[in-house]
Amino acid sequence: MRYALTFLAFLLAASPAAAADAGCPDGDVRLQVTVKGVKKPKGEVVVTVYPDDAQRFLAKGGKVARVRVLATAPDTRVCLPVPASGRYAVAVYHDENGNRKFDRTMVGLPDEGYAFSNDADTTLGLPKFEAVLFQAAAGDNDLTVTMRY
Repeated sequence: MRYALTFLAFLLAASPAAAADAGCPDGDVRLQVTVKGVKKPKGEVVVTVYPDDAQRFLAKGGKVARVRVLATAPDTRVCLPVPASGRYAVAVYHDENGNRKFDRTMVGLPDEGYAFSNDADTTLGLPKFEAVLFQAAAGDNDLTVTMRY
């Protein structure tokens, strides 16, 4: 029994979600992201950071950073470093079922919660790239986004 508990503690300490809760990783430029309106403390909240390049936004392989943390409700906080000062865009989703995919309905609408930096408008589909860009400077940069379900 003691061995099992020790092994479980090791697994939790080694998981990305546990590492994110332990504090912010080292870096000259860090994003302190607060995700508001998380409906259930189930699954993971995934925060992805994109550079100031419209062609890379939401594109496979276009990210500069991504972190997955255990979802906490009503808010989930995460901290992650970015390469340098500059403009970035953030996309967030609540992977409630833990399948590591952003699920959609049969007609292609989002089936999981999502958010974008600046709470950019998604009424008519994806937000305009310029609407999601924000400036990050050296040190900690606070960013708050609100989930839409």
